[in-house]
Amino acid sequence: MDPPRDSCVFCQRFGIRELGTCLFLIDERGDAYVATPVILVFVADVIEGLPEEELRFLFLAGRPCLNLAATVGERWRRSFERLRTPEDLGRWLVEAGMAAEPPAVGQAELEAARALRDAIYRAAKLAGRGALDPDDVVQINRWATAPAPVPQLDADRRVSWVCGRPVHAALASLARDAIDLLSGPLAVRVRECAAKDCALLFVDASRPGRRRWCSMEGCGNRAKTTRYRRRQAKTTTKTSPE
Repeated sequence: MDPPRDSCVFCQRFGIRELGTCLFLIDERGDAYVATPVILVFVADVIEGLPEEELRFLFLAGRPCLNLAATVGERWRRSFERLRTPEDLGRWLVEAGMAAEPPAVGQAELEAARALRDAIYRAAKLAGRGALDPDDVVQINRWATAPAPVPQLDADRRVSWVCGRPVHAALASLARDAIDLLSGPLAVRVRECAAKDCALLFVDASRPGRRRWCSMEGCGNRAKTTRYRRRQAKTTTKTSPE
C-alpha cells in the first residue's frame, strides 16, 4: 500500500499514512520536526514473497508487550506485517511462552491483537516523554479488563494456567504488562534501537542506562564491525605509498 498522493515528501519517504493535515517542517539542518501535533498511523503491510528469516518473531525487548510490538518489521521503511494470519498469532503466543500449544484464533481476534499491538507501540514511543493518545489509552485499558489466565493446582502441587478464551486472556496479560511498564519507573528506559536499519523498542535495564542496541549480538555487533572497518580503511589510506 502506497502513502496517499497528498502526503508530504517526509511522509512518503517513511511510508507514513496520515490522518488529517501533515505539519512536518524542515529545520536548517535538514531534519524534520512536527510544528503542531498531528495523529500519524503506521500501517503494516502484508508483503508477499518475504524470506522466512524476515518473518521470524523477535523476542529482544525485555517485556512481553514490546515483543508484541516487534511483530511489525522495519517500521522505519517497509513496515511489513509478521502476524499475517490467525495461525501466526497462535504461533506467536506459543513462542512468547503464553500458550503451551497454538490456540484457535479467529480473524477478529487477529485484528484485535494488531490494534492492541499498535496502541502499545505508539504509547511506548512516548513513554516518559509526553501525554499518551487517548484512543491508545482506551484500547489498552479495555483489554486489561478482560479475564486473564488463572492458576490451578493439581495433587502433585503442579500449577497450570487455564482460561475460557485463551487469546483474549493473552491479550489481557499483554495489556496489563503495558500498563505496568508505561506507568512505572522503567517507562523512561524504553529505547529504540540505534541501528539505522532497525526500529525495535526495548527496555534498557542496564545499570548506567546507556544501552543503544536491541541486541549486542545483532545490531550492536554489526555497528562495532562497521566502525572497525572504517578505522581500518582510514589507516590503510594513510599508510599507502604516494
